[in-house]
Amino acid sequence: MPVTGRRSFLWGLGGASALAMLGTGWSAHATQGQSWPARPIRLVVTFPPGGSSDIVARILAPLLAEKLGQSVVIDNKPGAGSSIGAQIVAHSASDGYTLLVSNSAALSIAPSLLQKPGYDAVRSFDHLAYIGAVPTVFAVHPSVPVNTLGELVAWIREQAAPVSFGSGGAASVGHLVGEQFAQVNKLSMEHVPYRGAGPMRADLLSGHIKLAVDALPQNIALQKQGRVKLLALTSPGRVPQAPGIPSVAELGLPQLVSENFVGISAPAGLPGALGEKISDAVREISGRADFVQALQAQGFVTRDMEPAAFSRLIADQRQSWSEIARKTGARL
Repeated sequence: MPVTGRRSFLWGLGGASALAMLGTGWSAHATQGQSWPARPIRLVVTFPPGGSSDIVARILAPLLAEKLGQSVVIDNKPGAGSSIGAQIVAHSASDGYTLLVSNSAALSIAPSLLQKPGYDAVRSFDHLAYIGAVPTVFAVHPSVPVNTLGELVAWIREQAAPVSFGSGGAASVGHLVGEQFAQVNKLSMEHVPYRGAGPMRADLLSGHIKLAVDALPQNIALQKQGRVKLLALTSPGRVPQAPGIPSVAELGLPQLVSENFVGISAPAGLPGALGEKISDAVREISGRADFVQALQAQGFVTRDMEPAAFSRLIADQRQSWSEIARKTGARL
């Protein structure tokens, strides 16, 4: 049909119907962000209860529910180095009802340790809101006769058998930091992965394992109680929550500095207006004094970040952790 004929058709009786359908599509797209949420929102945590991501989720969920006027359900989906939960979200509908509590393990580390992770850390998600980061800490059982990281290195070298170190799971930041620590110092160490930081910490407190590389927040109170000794943080400098603990950077090991971030991501392809609504809601809550204080009390360092900058952070971390995984030989 000639171009003029097609134009005549659109503006005829048939064209009225076509334009009505097109207008309906525009209207649905324009109002989707306004009508959302019409049912509960699922917040997928890639670790068992008790870890850093879970802590953030449980502080965030009620505040997000209050702001959005809809319940927010936390769904812990651990396993395979945090990749199981990430895969679930990556393959969910892009409708804003399934969100990921994104973290370094799921997005920056696991893809480098798995042959087929089932998702791409950047392309499979819309990264909406950075919330904060928490340093990991070298923690030892009180029975270990050391008080500094240097003394720990010397003690490990004195042992007849490889020294086991625990982490919250394979592909966790603790796993990679521990492997890198062993490689840099030429130490004989063996990684013991747990299904979450809770079980690992229980074994550390009982003395079943003597050393762990764990997130700082849950260890602050344990140190005050004399149940663990905290030797060094994997942060660029000391943090206000634990001013007496030196950083690996000041101890001459800047290569061990690592940021275990937590944020909110969605399956890729979220409509722009809906993505902005979720991002704005989370970032507004993240700026509230009560939310910041609650996380800082747990050892988090919070800051605001544009979604585009958050996506770049994840891409950069993916590259750096990939290099560390290659050098240490860590696998899942």
